[in-house]
Amino acid sequence: MGRPYGYDEPVSTENRPVLVVDFGAQYAQLIARRVRETSAYSEIVPHTMPAVEMLAKDPAAVILSGGPSSVYADNAPTFDTELFTSGVPVLGICYGFQVMAKALGGTVGKTGTREYGHTSLTIDEGASSALLAGTPAEQSVWMSHGDAVQQAPDGFTVTASTQETPVAAFEDQSRRLYGVQWHPEVHHSEFGQKLIENFIHECAGIGTDWTPGSIIDDQVARIREQVGDARVICGLSGGVDSSVAAALVHKAVGDQLTCIFVDHGLLRAGEREQVEHDYAGTMGIRVVTVDESERFLNALAGVSDPEQKRKIIGREFIRSFEAAQLKLVREAGEAGAEIKFLVQGTLYPDVVESGGGEGAANIKSHHNVGGLPEDLNFELVEPLRTLFKDEVRAIGLELGVPENIVWRQPFPGPGLGIRIIGDVTRERLEILRAADLIAREELTAAGLDREIWQCPVVLLANVHSVGVQGDGRTYGHPIVLRPVSSEDAMTADWSRVPFDVLARISNRITNAVPEVNRVVLDVTSKPPATIEWE
Repeated sequence: MGRPYGYDEPVSTENRPVLVVDFGAQYAQLIARRVRETSAYSEIVPHTMPAVEMLAKDPAAVILSGGPSSVYADNAPTFDTELFTSGVPVLGICYGFQVMAKALGGTVGKTGTREYGHTSLTIDEGASSALLAGTPAEQSVWMSHGDAVQQAPDGFTVTASTQETPVAAFEDQSRRLYGVQWHPEVHHSEFGQKLIENFIHECAGIGTDWTPGSIIDDQVARIREQVGDARVICGLSGGVDSSVAAALVHKAVGDQLTCIFVDHGLLRAGEREQVEHDYAGTMGIRVVTVDESERFLNALAGVSDPEQKRKIIGREFIRSFEAAQLKLVREAGEAGAEIKFLVQGTLYPDVVESGGGEGAANIKSHHNVGGLPEDLNFELVEPLRTLFKDEVRAIGLELGVPENIVWRQPFPGPGLGIRIIGDVTRERLEILRAADLIAREELTAAGLDREIWQCPVVLLANVHSVGVQGDGRTYGHPIVLRPVSSEDAMTADWSRVPFDVLARISNRITNAVPEVNRVVLDVTSKPPATIEWE
């Protein structure tokens, strides 16, 4: 179809973001990510930002996110509705749809019924919809609401409905204003990405000029501006997040960077050797390994609360980096530049789960976000903080990070410390290391490494169950296998690992690890569970 507003050529989005206005939705960043998948640049801003400040960013378009509130409630999130008369294309989603309707003279109220989950949507006959063009007249969408737009504002055309929601979508093409009640950003909405593409490319006329390469260029410029001539250290774990963050910073400042790999005693079998060989040996970046296992294990002694574990581990990481910083400064002498920056591979899911999103709940304090000590003496460099894992992997490949690192399954910074349910002891770590190694070996042998996003192996240290081995009674620990499939770690489903693979893992663990007499499988999605147990 042609461009509805007379655009002859796509608009370049260089330095012109698509702003995602966050009304407290867990998935505001997911909307931003879906925009990026259309090769357009996006940023998230809070709903409290005045319209004049949003317009000062020269946005190419604006998307209003969903949220948990009712637009007519006394404490409903506010929004500067001046944006609707600015001429900037705007798409409202769920709560944002209702905000738009109410602000422009429509009516919103409780329907008496709720729509949650898969819902059948019908595009109204005769509706000439720019937003829904190229999608079928009947389609499945993902709803999550108890309120609904009951009457569209003047000038708007209703373009879609469901059995319970007569006004499920509307648009005013002359004013470039659009809204939908459902969530196109989630995969459950069959043609959700097509809708977002239509809004970005057809309704707003935005081109496709934002790529992994452009992310790299932007971050390299930001890092150089932030760091200047100072020296930088990076907390390297060997996982994709810290590895790509280090590669980005190295591209920006070269030999000003030194990576610190902290062996905190909570690593899996062979982890230290793999990092030293695979990363230090291939990337041309200086890596210094420090053994701080005594520091961490002493600090964790007797601690079983998961939040306390994460905060302790976050604190001790910083203390370890500070010790490494002092040593590097002494080695450099007076000729050495100051080391005042610390690079972390923080991703957006870490920020959201730690309560860092606009109005987001604190699910668990990630060691590199909510677990940081208050007396932090470093200025943080976090070039991946607004990105998802798959975006980071694309950037890693563009930077030349080895594929075995880019596609490595995620392993949490706190390591096995949060995969032992109970106190962390050397004995329990050895039990878990042995079981974890067997599970990894069998999954790799079965060719499942790329199929499974992550497979935490968990030791229920405070639980014992009766078993029989060698004709005798045992009273051992259970091991939990938690294989999951995911795209971005915000949501996940349990992986359907073939039974013969599970059988081999179970048999090997119960034969080779005498303290374990039972292996169980976690078949819970996220939500309601998280990927890690702690």
